[in-house]
Amino acid sequence: MNFTATRKTGVVLCAAALATASLTACSSESESGSSSASGSSSAASSSASEGEGRGPITFAMGRNDTDKIIPIIEKWNAEHPDEKVTLSELAGEADDQRDTLVQSLQAGNADYDVMALDVVWTADFAANQWLEPLEGDYKVDTSGLLPATVESATYGGKLYALPQNTNGQLLFRNTDEVASAPDTFEDIKAACESVTKDCLTTQLKQYEGLTVNTLGFINGWGGEVLDDNGEPTVESDEAKAGLQALVDAYAEGTIAKASTAATEEETNLAFTEGNTAFAINWPYMYANAKEAGINFEVQPLVGKDGVGVSTLGGYNNGINVNSEKKQTAKDFIEFIISEDNQRSFAAESFPPVLASIYDDEALIKEHPYLPALKQSLENAKPRPVSPFYPAISKAIQDNSYAALTAGKSVDDATRDMAAAINQAS
Repeated sequence: MNFTATRKTGVVLCAAALATASLTACSSESESGSSSASGSSSAASSSASEGEGRGPITFAMGRNDTDKIIPIIEKWNAEHPDEKVTLSELAGEADDQRDTLVQSLQAGNADYDVMALDVVWTADFAANQWLEPLEGDYKVDTSGLLPATVESATYGGKLYALPQNTNGQLLFRNTDEVASAPDTFEDIKAACESVTKDCLTTQLKQYEGLTVNTLGFINGWGGEVLDDNGEPTVESDEAKAGLQALVDAYAEGTIAKASTAATEEETNLAFTEGNTAFAINWPYMYANAKEAGINFEVQPLVGKDGVGVSTLGGYNNGINVNSEKKQTAKDFIEFIISEDNQRSFAAESFPPVLASIYDDEALIKEHPYLPALKQSLENAKPRPVSPFYPAISKAIQDNSYAALTAGKSVDDATRDMAAAINQAS
């Protein structure tokens, strides 16, 4: 669920990651992994404190996005011949990536010193004591990073990973269909009255994309799914209002009927072929729309009262608690977020986590969506930070889809959502 895609028309890597979001991380797995990792943690920490903690390391990352990291690894290796990084490419599918890492970590292995983790895995891996907390000898500076990315890497008040790259949703508007930018969701509804084609297309198919967009409405209306103690809050007035706004917009036709069968790719095609006035999608679609010759503008999502709330995508880099080369691992993950390397991410439409990059005039000229993306990311929220995230996502999907397509009331949907989340945790 890294939500990062190529810029090639018709190729949507993030959709694959979303659609295959691992649903195997249940509570029993977390419990079984915790005891074995705990013993390894003590041994590894002792090793790091007694020895140098330096040397060659292995970096694991899903192969879909390794083209962005390979030049950085090559640069590191040229500067650190005694601490070279070897890239271990994992599968392209998110669930397969996670399964490979979990099997190694549960066995207490140090096959991978640094792991690029989908943002929603971070809490699960931290709860299992598979990640070295980034404190003490491993403390890192996060002051220049976008706050939401740091939040996504934090569990139980501790930082367990260093954000590498991120992603946020944007609202795309066909300016031939709607001339003025909306300030609120009500403005979109008003604009739809004069649109003769589909008005707003987004991802409401029953997969991770539905979770993402449901969260956008719940958060955009002031609600939350979990409180700071991990308790469900989806029955609050604000959360219900957000889900009701989504359901009403779909029922009234503001949101295209095709959206309940749409992933990112269907959304991309609907917008780039000129079949919808608005679309919610990730920044990769900017290049596709430009190539298609669409006259369009982008902005952050809009919510009840103004700028909306995007769900956060991206990778967090965690250090394997079993690694014997943790000092090198720490230095390497810090190297990735250097200004030059983060600028290289931006040039590849791989959204950086370093806030200052979004103000680079040369990059803005090349990628005009960057200011809107920065505003989106500044208002973004991570998905619920919980070791039981897959079950939480399923609870959201099941009940949102029933409310959208089967006439389930929002009161019933949020009640059942809360019950399923309680049961999962």
